[in-house]
Amino acid sequence: MRTMRPEPNIAKERLVQGLSLAVLLLMGAFVIAGPSGLIAWGENQRLLEQRRADLAQLKVERARIQNRVDLLDPRNVDPDLAGELLRGNLNVARSDEMVMLIP
Repeated sequence: MRTMRPEPNIAKERLVQGLSLAVLLLMGAFVIAGPSGLIAWGENQRLLEQRRADLAQLKVERARIQNRVDLLDPRNVDPDLAGELLRGNLNVARSDEMVMLIP
């Protein structure tokens, strides 16, 4: 003959099942909206693309600056760049030059 369970054990089982379900739902919420969830992953991908674009722009700027540094090598200075820097920094011009202000 089978014995029937008493009522308190059923209530305890339902409580355990309810808590388990709540924990699973909480874990699912973290998978979607947590700090490393699907929403954050999409945001991180967007930031990565933006930073790659910034890096490409900085590489172009670095190449431009490196070219100017190479042109200012003390052993072989580019006369055009040296003249441009002298005129710009010392604010001087020759008598046969026309100064045009660019706003």
